[in-house]
Amino acid sequence: MIPDKFVDKLKDYVEYKTVCPEVEIGLGIPRDTLRLVLEKDKIILYQPATGKEYTKQMDEYSIKCLDSLEEVDGFILKGRSPSCGIKDVKVYLGKEKTTGAIKGVGIFASQVMKKYPLLAIEEEGRLTNFRVREHFLTKIYIMFKFREVQKAKSMVTLVKFQSDNKYLLMAYSQKEQKLLGNIVGNHDKRSIDEIIDDYKNHLGYAFIRIPRFSNYINSLMHILGYFSDKLSVNEKKFILGTFQKYKIGKMPLSVPINLLKSYAIKYEQSYLLEQSIWEPYPEDLMDLSDSGK
Repeated sequence: MIPDKFVDKLKDYVEYKTVCPEVEIGLGIPRDTLRLVLEKDKIILYQPATGKEYTKQMDEYSIKCLDSLEEVDGFILKGRSPSCGIKDVKVYLGKEKTTGAIKGVGIFASQVMKKYPLLAIEEEGRLTNFRVREHFLTKIYIMFKFREVQKAKSMVTLVKFQSDNKYLLMAYSQKEQKLLGNIVGNHDKRSIDEIIDDYKNHLGYAFIRIPRFSNYINSLMHILGYFSDKLSVNEKKFILGTFQKYKIGKMPLSVPINLLKSYAIKYEQSYLLEQSIWEPYPEDLMDLSDSGK
């Protein structure tokens, strides 16, 4: 297990399947340092102290491990590790340390990203950043909820999922939100299996990156439209002011979100109150701390 406060807190809300690829290929604890090396246009996993290469073992284990997973919604990997790092892993330009280096991806991590390109995949160090963490949690929970839709294999369930996630999808990608709506519409009369497979792919594309502030504000403006005619000039001005403060980073998203939800409750907007945008992941996991990195 990665020693990390967020990773530890999350264990009450997810089922962890823990692995250490380096131990699994026969390396001990403690072990001599491993290093990624670029040699003849290929990345190898090299142990300087012994002069041994473990590339083949790591590739074979990675594929075997990932093929054995039945249900998975995301990955938390060890940052900068030659096996598990997803960003900024040092790749030496030769077996001697003095030869210079470039940035790359760990061998196990590269297989994860190849097999699950649309799932939430992050390093524990990056999750100290509030927006990265918020995006990660939103994505693992939306994919988990969609697995329930897959199990149901019901158009009614899929329509309900699309409806309940309308404004969250809009906040992430208006383009994909519309495409997902067309898939649910099923104008070509495809089978439920085809529809669900197509929907899952586009759902992954919708959540592939952290949404822009302007995207979220656009979605919030659509929500505001449900009751804007009932608000005073000063109320509208105050709400729009919170949107602007969120946009320039002076206010967390939770402020305009909760403000709008209070009006949805006041004006009994039952459709809006079903929306996942209010709480895309458990509230107890909300943590406003931010490393700034």
